[in-house]
Amino acid sequence: QLQASGGGLVQAGGSLRLSCAAPERTYSMYGMGWFRQAPGKEREFVAGITWSGGSALYAGSVKGRFTISRDNSDDMVHLQMNSLKPEDTAVYYCAAEARPYRSGNYVETRSAEYAYWGQGTQVTVSS
Repeated sequence: QLQASGGGLVQAGGSLRLSCAAPERTYSMYGMGWFRQAPGKEREFVAGITWSGGSALYAGSVKGRFTISRDNSDDMVHLQMNSLKPEDTAVYYCAAEARPYRSGNYVETRSAEYAYWGQGTQVTVSS
């Protein structure tokens, strides 16, 4: 079970830091991702990071503004979101890939390849 937190209401241009915790088991050997879903839209990939933390990938719409990081010593994954825009408004979900120890630097972007999901945290950016 994953727990996402850190969402809230922020003005455009502001920042938020989302966190994803795993209180019941470790996900340190899994690639992790953040996805978001806005009302009336499909869930979309935002950012992902390999299990080692050595490689990260971002959606074009957030590249340069968001940063994903992980600390395997305490099983936490974070998403630092800067220069937020109203179009970033969505429910944000953290997720872990279905298979552990994926080799190389490949970051999975397909939601179907993620087997473990958190409950989501609402991010609202006002203009």
